[in-house]
Amino acid sequence: MRWLLLCCIGFASAPGQSADRPNFVIVFCDDLGYGDLGCFGHPTIRTPSLDRMAHEGTRLTQCYTGASVCTPSRAALMTGRLPIRNGMCSSKRRVLFPNSKGGLPASEVTIAEALKGAGYATGCFGKWHLGHLPRFLPTRHGFDRYFGIPYSNDMDRVAGSPKGRQSFNAPRSKYWNVPLLQGEEVVERPADQTTITRRYTDAAIKFIDAAGDRPFFVYLPHSMPHVPLFASSDHAGRSPRGLYGDVIEEIDANTGRLLEHLRKAGKSDNTLVIFTSDNGPWLAYGAQGGSAGLLRAGKGTTFEGGMRVCTLAWWPGRIPAAKTSAEVITTMDLLPTLCALAGVKAPRDRPLDGVNVSAALFGTGPSPRQQVHYYRGSELFALRHQQWKAHFQTWGAYGAPPKHTHHDPPLLYDLNADPSEQRDVAKKHPQVVARLRALAKEHRSGVNAPPSQLEIR
Repeated sequence: MRWLLLCCIGFASAPGQSADRPNFVIVFCDDLGYGDLGCFGHPTIRTPSLDRMAHEGTRLTQCYTGASVCTPSRAALMTGRLPIRNGMCSSKRRVLFPNSKGGLPASEVTIAEALKGAGYATGCFGKWHLGHLPRFLPTRHGFDRYFGIPYSNDMDRVAGSPKGRQSFNAPRSKYWNVPLLQGEEVVERPADQTTITRRYTDAAIKFIDAAGDRPFFVYLPHSMPHVPLFASSDHAGRSPRGLYGDVIEEIDANTGRLLEHLRKAGKSDNTLVIFTSDNGPWLAYGAQGGSAGLLRAGKGTTFEGGMRVCTLAWWPGRIPAAKTSAEVITTMDLLPTLCALAGVKAPRDRPLDGVNVSAALFGTGPSPRQQVHYYRGSELFALRHQQWKAHFQTWGAYGAPPKHTHHDPPLLYDLNADPSEQRDVAKKHPQVVARLRALAKEHRSGVNAPPSQLEIR
């Protein structure tokens, strides 16, 4: 059945026939805050390459992820579906761990699988976190090449190493026995995290060159700036923002290196590059965590700081230059959008939560997205419709306030006027509250949640 589906959604293209189909690159940072880049207002972190990318492309100021933590957010990006639909979330276990037995189900169709069926070369270079067992790795989900770590860089802690914040204050790669994989084979353990940002980028550039005339899809999910933080000797100790700034500036430099390679290779005018993050900053770690800027809270919450992420779109000659767009989009929209641009049919045998937002990216029309669903684990905590956001439940992350609270009536914020979510206007707009309640009820009734993959042991 799955083979038939992939045949139906792809072209019967020979490997060397590009037919001017665009190339795609998604740079996906880990725990990057909304306010962590110069082009998004950070006063001291220097990001000249990303600032140039913003000048040559479009800043997307209302882009959301499918979840506020790693595993479910990555599943949402790859499949165009809310994690509640494929078991990639849990209210008991936030993410997958090294002792987890679950992962992204084989029945799911990823961006890579959809594009591979149309003759695309597909490569993943970085943190996967959708299952570390062989049957869940990128090579089993449509990627021709994989080089990266299978889960977060703070997992597999070595016995006897410093615990908690002590290990993060003076991190060393040997404290975490994280494996580095080439394909499905471990090639380094523990992974040398001091050079990992550069090595991911090196692998992506090599892959692009090897693709030749074939269209390519590169997924570049950086391990950083998730703690523990590591920077190479070229960047360590250089940022006024300390180690966190060093890490962001290294990501910036390597993104610039990738874009420059596309320019020199003559591929920039046919390549869409998206730069974004899996969720908001891990604020619990203070100076070793990022900034959500004007947004409230961060990673692990359904406030804006947890799920609205700094995003850039770049495609010289196609994406408008030096533009800021407030069109509402999500990372789930990338699957149907890339499929449409490649001339590939997105999966039709299942509910997709993503929509084609190419008109919003190209500045030729509005985003068709009217709603954003904010899940914490397997529960819908909040819903946005147009500029209105209702919080049915709120809960701080990792011990931070607020305490877990059910709201009846829900909190209501006008995100156009109050993106910081400081002024509850529910009493002034009871008709809006009623409408969002009805939309939430309708959404819940249409979700058939399978068992959680995160809870399989």
